[in-house]
Amino acid sequence: MNRSGRPLALGATLAALAVAAGAFGAHALATRLEPRALALWETAARYLTIGGLGAMIVGLADGVFPGRGFGRAAILLAVGAVIFAATVFALALGAPRWLGAVTPLGGLGMIAGFGWAAMAAWRR
Repeated sequence: MNRSGRPLALGATLAALAVAAGAFGAHALATRLEPRALALWETAARYLTIGGLGAMIVGLADGVFPGRGFGRAAILLAVGAVIFAATVFALALGAPRWLGAVTPLGGLGMIAGFGWAAMAAWRR
């Protein structure tokens, strides 16, 4: 697998999981969760989608412009999206509220990933 293949595969996997999670929430959980919990579930699926698609795009950029750091950006995006989404999914299902303190770390990972991608794009 080439350089861009791994981030692309990882991002596509996350995007597929996000679609599955969104469908699961809309169908299987719609009558089982309170509206606030269902909104949390939808937020987690949305951010997992954003992270997955971001990792795919940045992974493709790594193949076109190797050596600029796009691969690291894709990893930051993917890890951040997983941490953010996993903690919010768990909160929607009734996990302890203290887990919400971990969620911003995932958001920071995604912000760092997009920021790293921006810096990589500006490099010559």
